[in-house]
Amino acid sequence: MNQVLGIVLIVLGLAGLAWGGFTYTTRQKVVDVGPIHATRDKTHTVPVPPIAGAIALIGGVVLLAQSKKA
Repeated sequence: MNQVLGIVLIVLGLAGLAWGGFTYTTRQKVVDVGPIHATRDKTHTVPVPPIAGAIALIGGVVLLAQSKKA
């Protein structure tokens, strides 16, 4: 179990360090009058601090090291 969690943390840590965050898009209704409908796509960015990626990476390495000893 610790090996799987360690690998997941390493992958997430590397992804956080490489991309620095993620974006997602939401659709927002602007006008809805009778048969006329207008929507707008809005992009949101969620930054991931580099320290969070580094902590996840280090935590994954520590978990893998501990599971190899046991």
